[in-house]
Amino acid sequence: MTGPSGPSGRRGTSRPLLGLLVLLTALLLPAARPHPAAAADNGTWGVFPTPPAGAAVSDRAYFFHQGAAGTAVSDSVTLVNTSDRERTFRVFATDAVNTPVGGAFALLPVDRTPQDVGAWIALAPQAASTVTVPARGRLDLPFTVRVPQDAAPGDHVGGIVALGTEVEGIQQDGKVQVGVKRQVGARLYFRVPGPLAPGLSVEDVRVRRSAPLLPWVREARATVSYALVNRGNVVIEPRVAVRAEGLFGRTVLDRPAGEQRLVLLPGQRIELTEPWPDAPQSDRVTVRVRAGAAAYPDLVAESSVRFTAVPWPASALLLLLAAAAVTARTLHRRRGTPAPDTGPDRAPAPDPAPTPTR
Repeated sequence: MTGPSGPSGRRGTSRPLLGLLVLLTALLLPAARPHPAAAADNGTWGVFPTPPAGAAVSDRAYFFHQGAAGTAVSDSVTLVNTSDRERTFRVFATDAVNTPVGGAFALLPVDRTPQDVGAWIALAPQAASTVTVPARGRLDLPFTVRVPQDAAPGDHVGGIVALGTEVEGIQQDGKVQVGVKRQVGARLYFRVPGPLAPGLSVEDVRVRRSAPLLPWVREARATVSYALVNRGNVVIEPRVAVRAEGLFGRTVLDRPAGEQRLVLLPGQRIELTEPWPDAPQSDRVTVRVRAGAAAYPDLVAESSVRFTAVPWPASALLLLLAAAAVTARTLHRRRGTPAPDTGPDRAPAPDPAPTPTR
C-alpha cells in the first residue's frame, strides 16, 4: 500500500517549496493464517524478520509476538540491499492503520508519532540516525518491545520501516515541488494476554443508482457502499455477504461471503463498496449487508437499507408528454368553441310589443 506524507509549508508562497512524499510499501497478505514467508520489498531493498542463525531466508513473513504488561520481548529485523550500490536508510518503528477507503494495511509515515506498539519498540543504538547497507548486502538490527504496565489486552499492530534517504524524483503539486522517497515496512503483530473481545459492526449501508433514460433498453447500475468497524480488541479478517430482495421476497442480488483479503485492525473503520451491474429498474428493494469472521464463528453483524427503484428519467418524460397532451387538448377545445358576439354596434333585440286586449 502506498501513502503520501505531505510537505510542510504554505501553498501561496512565491518560491516553490521542496516537500517530502513517502511511498509506503506493505504486503496485503492476511495475518491469521499460516502462509509462506515473504519479505516486504520494493525490488531494490527489503525488510523482514531476521532468519535463524546460519539460514539465508527467513521462515517468518511478519513479526508475531506476545507479552504481558511490564515485560520485554527481543527480536531482530533484517535489511537487504539487492541493488549494485550501497544505500542509506532511516529505520524507525511505527503503528499500523487501515486506509479509510478500501481498508488496505498501511504503516504511518515518519512524520507521524506512534501512539501504540510503535512507541513500545526500541531499536538498536546504531539505528538512532541512519544506517548504510552495502551493495547486495544485508544488515541485522536488534530491537526490543517493552510492554507498558498499562498496556490494554488484545492485539497491537505496527511495523519496522526502512526509509530510503535518497530523493528519487520530483513531483509538482500546484506551486509546491514534492521530492519522492520510498520506504518499506515489515509488519509486527503483538498480543497482550487478557480478555479478548472480538467486535464488529456494519454501518451506513447506502445504494447509489444509475438508470438508463429508456428503461430496460440497457441495464441499470448501482453501487452498494457500507462501513465496517472493528469495535473489539483483536484483529479481524472480515467476510462480507451482500443480499437484496425485491417485492414478494424475490432475490435480486446474492453475493455470498468470499475471500476479501482484508485485515481489519482494532478500532479502525473502513469504507467498502460492492458493484451491482444489473440492478432492478422498477422494484421496492431491501439490501442487507452481513459480516462475520472465520476465526470467530459467533461474531455476526448486519445492517440494511431500503430503496425504491423507479425509472425516473422515463417517468419524467412520460409526465412531460402527458402534460403536453393535456395542454394541447385544452387549447384545441378553446379554439373550437365560438365566442358570444357582444360587439358595441349590435344592440340587443327589443322585447316584442304586448298584444292589446279588448
